[in-house]
Amino acid sequence: MLNPFRRAAASPLPVPEQKAARPLVALELRRQGQGTARDFGALCREGYARNPIAYRCVRLIAESAASVRLQANDPDVARVLSRGLPGQSAVETFEAFYGYLQVGGTAFLEAVLSPDLDGDERPIAVVAHRPDGFAMGTDSKGRSTGWEQTRDDKTRRFPRDQLSGRSALHNMRLFNPADDCAGLSPLSAAAQAVDLHNRGGAWAKALLENSARPSGALIVNAQGGDRLSDEQFDRLKAELEGNFSGPSRAGRPMVLEGGLDWKSMSLSPADMDFTATRREAARDIALAFGVPPMLLGIPGDNTYANYREANQAFWRQTIIPLVAKTAAGLQDWMAPFFGDDLRIAPDLDRVPALAEERAILWKRLSDASFVTEAEARDIAGLEVAP
Repeated sequence: MLNPFRRAAASPLPVPEQKAARPLVALELRRQGQGTARDFGALCREGYARNPIAYRCVRLIAESAASVRLQANDPDVARVLSRGLPGQSAVETFEAFYGYLQVGGTAFLEAVLSPDLDGDERPIAVVAHRPDGFAMGTDSKGRSTGWEQTRDDKTRRFPRDQLSGRSALHNMRLFNPADDCAGLSPLSAAAQAVDLHNRGGAWAKALLENSARPSGALIVNAQGGDRLSDEQFDRLKAELEGNFSGPSRAGRPMVLEGGLDWKSMSLSPADMDFTATRREAARDIALAFGVPPMLLGIPGDNTYANYREANQAFWRQTIIPLVAKTAAGLQDWMAPFFGDDLRIAPDLDRVPALAEERAILWKRLSDASFVTEAEARDIAGLEVAP
């Protein structure tokens, strides 16, 4: 790229000056992630709260997954899964649980325990917790002994019984090849795209606020072949970089004197096509979350034939695996309290997006004369009567 501040007879720019000539690239979220690999606060602020694409992806996944009813063969467990704390429904609890999982890669559910008639403590409700502030405890052999939650200088301990496996806290995490205790969130994987999308929006906003003036070259109209001295050249360059570089200073007008002339160039934000760049970044964010771009209203995406096909792919590839993993984790967590024969599974028959597929499946099973009723119920994912 042509450097308008480079002198004709000068030697190639040193490495520090080449880096300083790129005012737009400032990946704040990723830089923070390098210092603190799982900074939940930074992910919430820079990713969820300030990026509309990531916000919509998290909301869409959390609300869709929380709408799937979890059914259990034990009526007591079914009541636990359908009961929230006072002032909060079970749907809101699981919506927060799935939201924490998408933002932080790790989510926690606490069981509210109450003694039964035999004096044995059992869960009566569940509540979701933010993943920050939790630390796993281990014994001398590296086995998990439970979790500790530290918040506001207060510490709560959730021990795990080594014999029965009972614990009042359930931890679910997304796969992370670099850590066995903490999951890797889609927002962390999309951090660079989120920062690019955010900074592109900040640049466009600053450009519009400053009359959308394009970039250009500063030309010295010196007579007699005179050139700026090294001191004048360095001072002028420092003033340009300090006062007219960066998204917050885009389009700021200049006051020229001493034979200086400003010549507009073609390297404007329109020519660099920030709109297309932000659109590609939006697609990368949606890809990390597993949300078809068509569901987010991103124009120019023709991967799916229609909205219904994209919605079915979203449910099949993103929501159903997430809910099935959650049901399996809850089953293993509550089995020590309610018995090893406990079964928890998502009720997919009540999902509107899958109604057409389920109707086709039922018709095929009803027309198959070689399939027994028990086999048909098993293929349909229904409970088989003993």
